Amino acid sequence: MVSEPPVLEIRDLRVTFTAHGREIPAVRGVDLTIERGQTLALLGESGSGKSVTAKAVMGLLDQPNADVRCATARLGGRDLLAMSEEERRALRGSEMTLVFQDALSALNPVLSIGHQIGELYRVHRGLSRKEARARSIEMLSLVGIPAADKRIDDYPHQFSGGMRQRILVAMAVALEPDLIIADEPTTALDVTVQAQILELIDRLRRELGTAVLLITHDLGVAAEVSDRVAVMYAGRIVESGEVAELYERPGHPYTEALLAAIPDLDSPASSLRAIPGAPPNPASVPPGCSFAPRCERASELCTTTRPALLEIGSGRYAACHHSEEMLDGALA
Repeated sequence: MVSEPPVLEIRDLRVTFTAHGREIPAVRGVDLTIERGQTLALLGESGSGKSVTAKAVMGLLDQPNADVRCATARLGGRDLLAMSEEERRALRGSEMTLVFQDALSALNPVLSIGHQIGELYRVHRGLSRKEARARSIEMLSLVGIPAADKRIDDYPHQFSGGMRQRILVAMAVALEPDLIIADEPTTALDVTVQAQILELIDRLRRELGTAVLLITHDLGVAAEVSDRVAVMYAGRIVESGEVAELYERPGHPYTEALLAAIPDLDSPASSLRAIPGAPPNPASVPPGCSFAPRCERASELCTTTRPALLEIGSGRYAACHHSEEMLDGALA
């Protein structure tokens, strides 16, 4: 029996921007694999390259100052690199979709919600306006918009932030895509609405078998809904693995530092542990390990030799010269 190919397979993705005559490597050799019905969380601080990775996968970096290179890019076994721009454009919205973090900016303010959702059905499925409107009402009801048949003609500014985010999710899943990329989908929402949006995406993943790439800096969100986690720093993935194992026994000092910075509910009065320093400027990434200037474990080797992303266990990968001693210490 032939096994089903991954929904998304990316190998050696590199994105370089050019500004004022300088080359700025924003993404440096990223590999991603997501199976059907699986959620992969891409974690990291702001500026680590998460959103650039998402836009590159979607083919949304078609601009003069951006150079996107990739050794392998497959969606459900189909070679994205061999496709024309027109063929890739046809996949966006139908086979792979992106949920932006700022719904008010992502939605067109002068078109009704019904028009914007209905356009997906008219363009990609060839439905009539009447049929597209009926399907759009169904989608609004699916994501929990009350009185969907009445609100279908409202405009984005007439909805709350949480409702607008639900509308983006409705547009993302309208055509039952193979892949949903959710880029910080709960930014600026209160915790109750955050939980509702995440539960909605997770429910749709289970019901439709969709693969989800969840981009976030919130480790709690990643732990709640993800199967696997990839930790990104300075344009590279520095660790990846099953979420429970990675959280329990991190194999990279950056992952360990992120987990240590989470508030301890058992000791609410204790001081928070911050990671010293700041991520490096992408235009001047230091030699060796990019995290070395901020790392308590850094040795001379770390400052001179860049660690490769190597397997440190079954399905576990880390790019650190000291991964083995970290895992041995966790077991001791």
